[in-house]
Amino acid sequence: MALILKKVSMKEQDPQARRSNFREVALGYSLEEAMEEARRCLNCKRPLCVEGCPVNVNIPQFIQAITRGDIQQAYSIICQTNNLPAICGRVCPQETQCEQKCVLGKRGEPVAIGRLERFAADYCIERGIEENVEIQPNGRKVAVIGAGPAGLTAAADLTKLGYEVTIFEAFHEPGGVLIYGIPEFRLPKSLVKKEIGGLKKLGVNIRTNVIVGKTITIDELIDAGFEAVFIGSGAGLPKFMGIPGENLCGVYSANEYLTRINLMKAFDFPNSHTPVKHGQRVAVVGGGNVAMDAARCALRLGAGEVYIVYRRSEAEMPARVEEIHHAKEEGIIFELLTNPVEIIGEDGWVKGLKCIRMELGQPDQSGRRRPVPVKGSEFVMDIDIVIMAIGTSPNPLIASTTPELAVESWGGIIVDEETGATSKDGVYAGGDAVTGAATVILAMGAGKKAARAIHEKLSGQ
Repeated sequence: MALILKKVSMKEQDPQARRSNFREVALGYSLEEAMEEARRCLNCKRPLCVEGCPVNVNIPQFIQAITRGDIQQAYSIICQTNNLPAICGRVCPQETQCEQKCVLGKRGEPVAIGRLERFAADYCIERGIEENVEIQPNGRKVAVIGAGPAGLTAAADLTKLGYEVTIFEAFHEPGGVLIYGIPEFRLPKSLVKKEIGGLKKLGVNIRTNVIVGKTITIDELIDAGFEAVFIGSGAGLPKFMGIPGENLCGVYSANEYLTRINLMKAFDFPNSHTPVKHGQRVAVVGGGNVAMDAARCALRLGAGEVYIVYRRSEAEMPARVEEIHHAKEEGIIFELLTNPVEIIGEDGWVKGLKCIRMELGQPDQSGRRRPVPVKGSEFVMDIDIVIMAIGTSPNPLIASTTPELAVESWGGIIVDEETGATSKDGVYAGGDAVTGAATVILAMGAGKKAARAIHEKLSGQ
């Protein structure tokens, strides 16, 4: 049979329609489309795609189940190692992980592994099909700090192994970045709540409005009978550039901006209780997925013009190609090789953004060419909202109340790479709290690794 070198396309909302609503952009596969795409899989004897998956989903097996039309079996195979498949099918950077390893990608487009994972999960969730897991309680307690991807994964894996797991979450809703960070048009919140609901049915306990380091400390958790603690508190402390004008009204961190919109429903104000300023000319500083999310949200809130201001070229942008493509389709304007030097204000409010043009020099430690200012190229953009999306770091609260916990100079918790064990006995960590801001699936992989290490330590197996 001849190889089919192009993926089955996925239907999307029309760009002109979706720029004014928060409904999901990508509409997913039908059963027929999923089976057609699944038949492209070569079912390799050595599946390199599995090596590219941070949670080691048995990709060929679940895809072959789809070719047979056995979607429940496909879903069951995925859930053996991935506790949040509908989420991962939407937000994982498959193009740099499993799909990058796909043999078919050497001659054409790789198999659409992420789309197929999304399809299998959606198909079963919509029909109320649940994973059947028999759990034998072992009477031992483990605490998990943070209900984001790392914490949810560690909690689910440990619960399946028989532990009584309690997650302590600072916000009033579990989900972490899945709820407060990623917008509705990329990841519907109803879906996140359904997948978290599935974990609760497994037996995962979630306590919200508990700030570990303030409401309770790690030592107090251990004194309360928790034999191990996993820290998956993420990286919620926003970074700023340190340029003049960052304290003006109308300057947001992307973290605050997206949290107000996604978690607090500011787009529905005054029906919600949290407002957000709707600018007419918005500049988002940064080139990652968070920058794309903030820019596309600003557009949906009614901004006339939205700019991505990024100091390198598009080739160096860390955002997913798909997100850049969608942003361009929706009319986001890209000001590349441009760096802000001052936010200009009037009466305490943002009135403009002074920038300088850049050119690329020699590569830096990240391997990307270092941007160098072009003398005499300063100019001012007429802007009334500035959103800083240049990264985040871990909140120092937990480390500051746990003296034995060793941390990096920039705040990341130091762990053993093989186990996730910290410098404090019985305490493990993973995800953005260790690495700084990264991807959902890498955080999940860290949660799985730590759960396995905790089980080995506590059970002796």
